[in-house]
Amino acid sequence: MLATQVRQKDSVYYFVSYPGDDLLDKVQFISRYYGEGEQIAPETPTEGDEIAGFIARIERSDKAFQRQLSKAKVRAITNFYETAVSQPPIPGAVLLFTGERLDFEPVGRFENVGNLQEPRGKFLIIDGQHRLAALHFYRSERPEEAASIHVPCVIFDGKSEDFATEMFVIINSTPTRINKSHLVDLYEKVSWAAPDKRFAARVVDLLYREGDSPLRYRINRLGGRSRQEKWILQAELFNEIHRWVTADWKRIERAGTDARHAERFYGVVRDFLKAAEKVWDDAWGNPGYFVTSSVTIKAMIRVCADLAAADADPAEGRVRRWERRLSPWGEIVRSFRADGFYERFPAKGQVERVARIHKELARAAEIEPAVRGGRRKAM
Repeated sequence: MLATQVRQKDSVYYFVSYPGDDLLDKVQFISRYYGEGEQIAPETPTEGDEIAGFIARIERSDKAFQRQLSKAKVRAITNFYETAVSQPPIPGAVLLFTGERLDFEPVGRFENVGNLQEPRGKFLIIDGQHRLAALHFYRSERPEEAASIHVPCVIFDGKSEDFATEMFVIINSTPTRINKSHLVDLYEKVSWAAPDKRFAARVVDLLYREGDSPLRYRINRLGGRSRQEKWILQAELFNEIHRWVTADWKRIERAGTDARHAERFYGVVRDFLKAAEKVWDDAWGNPGYFVTSSVTIKAMIRVCADLAAADADPAEGRVRRWERRLSPWGEIVRSFRADGFYERFPAKGQVERVARIHKELARAAEIEPAVRGGRRKAM
């Protein structure tokens, strides 16, 4: 099939105009979908297919995918296919994933346009199951019209399981497609937000606005008034803080989850970043280094969680104490130069690269991973 190859940083994916009939034969539906008197039975994920199993568990447990809502949504989309004339029935791309590495052969003088091999198995639908379910029912009612529809698809191949899982969570974490950064802003204000998310959101907000925060105004909130250079997206930072909070939630709940306790938690992160800033010296905030890039900041937050588990108290003298602990980072600062950074920390994507950097930083400072679920010092 003819495809356009798209390269973005570490990622390579493909854009394809897929004939609807062919596409419906090449995808697997993880959830059950209902039409008028007809249904699509879900395919059972094959044993060992962790991605399909993960998505199946999410869709079975998420209220957004329950039978009545799913049925109404599919019916509405099918009706739109029937009534749309001048408007394209499927204007947005469907996101597909295959763990197979697909061969791509450029055509003629083009480097990014060519023939893309189809997978031997079926595509997993990361985003667009409802649209394709509606197309299935539309085809059963109006096969000739459906045969003329080509579906815009973005195809990801040969990626890690973490990549597909993370992308699915990001896309499907809320019933509405509001900006993830704005969603973080709302966690403190909406009643349905889980308490662990509200707590993590408070910490991130303090990291953005407090005058003693090394990340003040460096967090991209997509709408913040500061024009300073941003280092990390608010949603990315929130994910790391929330990852830590989730692992420690039982202990945090016992100590307290109000604003005062969020400030204490913030103090731990702030002091760690202050110590890191001193250790990294001139490389901190330097565009010639990736010390304050999003992947390194996320890795440092993970090191902070490990260190805080063993040495958060006493708070007095913590910055100086941790500065001594992190001092070996000054000896590996050259590894974080922008020139050749991706070659020194090779990875299939950001998830894997953050893990590699975390491992390297923890090894250099001799900080052991925290034992999850064990006793921890109160913060």
